[in-house]
Parts: sequence; structure tokens; C-alpha cells
Amino acid sequence: MTRFHSYETAEGHRLPHDPLKAIVAPRPICWVSTVAKKGNRNLAPYSFFNLVNSKPPLVMFASEGAKDSVRNIEETGEFTCNLATMPLSSKMNETSAEVAREIDEFDLANIESAPSALVAPSRVASSPASLECRAIEVKRLKDYSGRELNTFMVLGQVVMVHIDKQFLVDGLFDMAAAQTISRAGYRGDYVLGDHVFEMLGPSRNM
Repeated sequence: MTRFHSYETAEGHRLPHDPLKAIVAPRPICWVSTVAKKGNRNLAPYSFFNLVNSKPPLVMFASEGAKDSVRNIEETGEFTCNLATMPLSSKMNETSAEVAREIDEFDLANIESAPSALVAPSRVASSPASLECRAIEVKRLKDYSGRELNTFMVLGQVVMVHIDKQFLVDGLFDMAAAQTISRAGYRGDYVLGDHVFEMLGPSRNM
């Protein structure tokens, strides 16, 4: 018996469920707020998300399918990323439902909104941290053979940051106190970021 379960992705994983989303985890959640050109609001979570540059701060999220968030960003060039936390998890989950474009998820999930300073889309008022972003690029992804995928990557620059002061401890954002949640693999798996440890090393690329 060999030690590893190995497979070519083109041939399938031969497991009950695809393990890749459990291997590449936990993944932070971008709770994206957008507004269409006509003015209707949208709020939806995406777990293919991360900070990809610090100066200037750039974030990326990807949508499997040209969903309302992507269409709205293509129309207006603006969005906000709101931190998803344990106290907000059930409301965040409600906003993941596929509904008609004219449905306002803030109203659907009874979520209080707050005005942004530099962009049109609202923020989630009760989120411990929100990022106002301007889109740099919306790109349809391709595989290595050049075949277009039904996945769209949004790259944006953070132009304004909002942090609830109760989660600033000695000038540092307390992720554990905020109870940040992340996606952890299979259909309904999440993890709670309730523990932080420090490990300093020679690399400056962390």
C-alpha cells in the first residue's frame, strides 16, 4: 500500500468529495457589497479571496459564474469587502442564496447597512472591518490550454478601511475577538479564527 492518495486532476479524485477546497483552507471570506448602475444593491460571500499586495493594498476575489457581484462591478467599478464573523455567520449564509438581481440582500437578511466614504456600495454596519475598493480588472479565467472558464476574477484596490474600535487592542486588530470565520473545505465547513500565535522568522515576505 502506498502512503499517498495521488491523482491527476483531469482524471478525478476518486474520493466521496473533491478534497482541494479542504486542502487549500482555511480561506478568508470576502462578503462583497455592490450596487448596480440602476441603483439596486447586492451582498454576497466569496471564499476565493485574499489580499495580494500591501502597497498599494490590493485584494482579489473570484466568482464561479458571472454572478450579480461581478456584473455590478463591471458596471460601476466599485465594491466593499466586509469581514465575515461568527455573530454574522447566519446572516452571511442567507446572502449566499441565488435570488433575482433586483432583490436587495441587505433587506432579505435584515442586515443594517452603513454608507461608505469613497465608493457607492454600502458597508455591513455590524462588521468589525470593511474595505472600500475600486476595481482594477475583471478577468475571465482560462485553463492552461487556453479554454475559457465560467470563473471571473476581480482585482481591486483598497481605498478606505473601516475598523470597529472595540477590536483594536494596543493599535492591533484583534482577529480572535472579532471571531473571524473562514471556509474550510466541504459543503458547509467553516473554521473560527479564535487563536493567534506568533512565530518570527528571517523572511520578510509573510
